[in-house]
Amino acid sequence: MDRDSVLTLEAQAREALKRGDIPAAAASARAMISADENQPAGYFLLGIAAAEAGQIGKAVPLVEAAVARGPEAEHLAQLAKLLILLRRDGDAAEAAREAMALAPSDARTFDTIGCVFTRLGDHEGAVEPFQSAVAAEPDNIDYRYNLAAASGFTGRVEDALAHYEAIIAADPGNARAHYALAIAARQTPESNHVPRLKAALANAKKPGDGLRIRYALAKELEDIGDPESFRHLSTANDEHKRSLRYDFAQDAAIFDAIEALFSERSQSLHAGSGRSDKSPIFVVGMPRTGTTLVDRILSSHPDVVSAGELQAMPLAVKRLAGTSSRTVIDPETILASGNIDPARIGDAYLAQAEHHRHEGAARFTDKLPANFLYIGHIARALPQAKIICLRRNPMDTVWSNYKNLFASQSAYYAYSYDLLDTARYYARFDKLMAMWEKLFPGQVLQLSYEQLVADQEVQTRCLLEHCALDWDEACLTFHENSAAVATPSAAQVRRPINADAVGKWRTHEAALQPARAFFEKQAIPIR
Repeated sequence: MDRDSVLTLEAQAREALKRGDIPAAAASARAMISADENQPAGYFLLGIAAAEAGQIGKAVPLVEAAVARGPEAEHLAQLAKLLILLRRDGDAAEAAREAMALAPSDARTFDTIGCVFTRLGDHEGAVEPFQSAVAAEPDNIDYRYNLAAASGFTGRVEDALAHYEAIIAADPGNARAHYALAIAARQTPESNHVPRLKAALANAKKPGDGLRIRYALAKELEDIGDPESFRHLSTANDEHKRSLRYDFAQDAAIFDAIEALFSERSQSLHAGSGRSDKSPIFVVGMPRTGTTLVDRILSSHPDVVSAGELQAMPLAVKRLAGTSSRTVIDPETILASGNIDPARIGDAYLAQAEHHRHEGAARFTDKLPANFLYIGHIARALPQAKIICLRRNPMDTVWSNYKNLFASQSAYYAYSYDLLDTARYYARFDKLMAMWEKLFPGQVLQLSYEQLVADQEVQTRCLLEHCALDWDEACLTFHENSAAVATPSAAQVRRPINADAVGKWRTHEAALQPARAFFEKQAIPIR
């Protein structure tokens, strides 16, 4: 088969992929391989067809075969994307760096590289490929959104705002951009997007768009003191809870399983002493309680870097438990995890976390709030690791969770779209933390958010002492830290410490009364 015929087959395969005709794409790719098995394109396109069919495990060796026949930026970028899906973070990082070094010529490849760096927590590294993608295709809204997000994460706030505005100018109903603009800064009566958001809400066609725009509208109305805020928030949360089909019993079963596994009477835990590695510092707790603030304080210390919100501990436990369920955490997985040698969990965690650490730092923070569910595993697998759990007024915790739009399909935070579900979750969290304190006394520093903002230096000294870190003044000026922040608290932690968020629940005290009554019945004190 001559070269022109092979090029025709390649064009046919790519066109078939665009229109979603996977069998046709695969057939053309196989014909290319038959014509010349030494050329990479056929293997690459056959691998992409497998990936589009959901066969990631089959796709990776095919794309690797393409790379082995002569590395190309497009092939390496797509390989990195597939490896991320398989949680092979180190291999993904290497492939993405190689792809970038080969100077890609198309916007899609640049954008793919940027997305891989983002998934790896390297938001600074993602900026350049995203900029190149937008330079190549300035009208592509998805590419511009990715650049805007990376710009915001890395402190290039004015650039981020300009990109979001450009997206809305091109697509007035773009819900992601509306929401990102709303949370990027505190709005004022004189400067806000409320009229524009109301118009976008009226024209929203997809449920997901309506959800984000309502959240954005609720946030901006709250900023300017408009009581209509709660109505929009309540409507959005009610609709989203129904779409998720969430029942608190799902989370209750997880708490029950953890308590059963680690109860003092339990004889089912595998004996073992774990790994003696002092490098991890786990920052845990209910979300929106100051975990990002503490992560920022710690990572301002010269001996500490932030690795972001790692999935390394949940993934280590899931993989080693060997359960067949599709969810990372569930009662079956928790109970099976008791049979794992703690040292294996420690090794698996450290191997996964290694790919998210910067070279040269002795210590790193892992700021996944939901790791409070894994404190028993952490304490046994990494007994020299330090753990800090943020504690915040239960009513402020309920309110801050209820008003925040987490990753919309995240199973960790499905409770947060209902006030009473959130109160129930807090009660189980509170009970679990009491159990951890009893089982592992002194291993977890339970740090009050309110005390931290009221007495910054004293509490920071306490925090550093718990982590066995020398005092460093830079921890008091954490807001000057230029490292990337990829959480909803990004804007707050770029300001000096303040008590603005303390007692905010009282703004909606009447609407939050059901949660307060629940806490009073449970004898959980409200300050």
